[in-house]
Amino acid sequence: MEIDSAITARHSCRAFLTSPVSQEPITEIVTLAQRSPSWCNSQAWQLDIPTGTATSHLSDALIAAASDGTAAAPDVPWPARYVDAYAERRRTCGFALYDSVGIARDDHDARFAQALENLRFFGAPHVAIVTSPKDLGAYGLIDCGSFISTFQYVAQSRGVSTIAQAAPTMYSETIRGELGISPDRDILCALAFGFEDTEHPINRFRTERADASSVIAWHESPR
Repeated sequence: MEIDSAITARHSCRAFLTSPVSQEPITEIVTLAQRSPSWCNSQAWQLDIPTGTATSHLSDALIAAASDGTAAAPDVPWPARYVDAYAERRRTCGFALYDSVGIARDDHDARFAQALENLRFFGAPHVAIVTSPKDLGAYGLIDCGSFISTFQYVAQSRGVSTIAQAAPTMYSETIRGELGISPDRDILCALAFGFEDTEHPINRFRTERADASSVIAWHESPR
């Protein structure tokens, strides 16, 4: 698939088939994503990918943490707030998601059940936990963002769907304990991937993008 087509076709997949992706194409995707630009070529990212039953064990541990009242404690603080256009885009995306599966805005039980799908990685057969060295701070996180985007576009070009998830990182210590991730690394996100369930209605809605003119400020040379 050409890069333009991969970028246009990619969307956050929220329902996967159970069929696994073999290790060879996964390694190929990661190998190409390794070409992502990074600050001083530091290549801050590291992937922890559970295999076999380890994926379901991780999911079960996250759901248990959410159910027993474990306090949310992400390594990387979530946004302080969403305002103006950012808040509106977030609301629009959320409404479209729930509407796609017929969940009413006041049905809090159904909303909570859908939210738990985040901790099941939406049924994806694979998940990669992306981490960055704490010592690299914001620069390492920026580099990881570059890698995550490249990974998703390369995967899309090979027929593998993805979704980058923040929700599992609410329970960073649970993830760290399950996968033995060093405390000197920040857990940035979960990257779920596999083959898309194209029949599931949740995969049929799409988000819009702002026009380029709204994000570009042209600056002419002073006269």
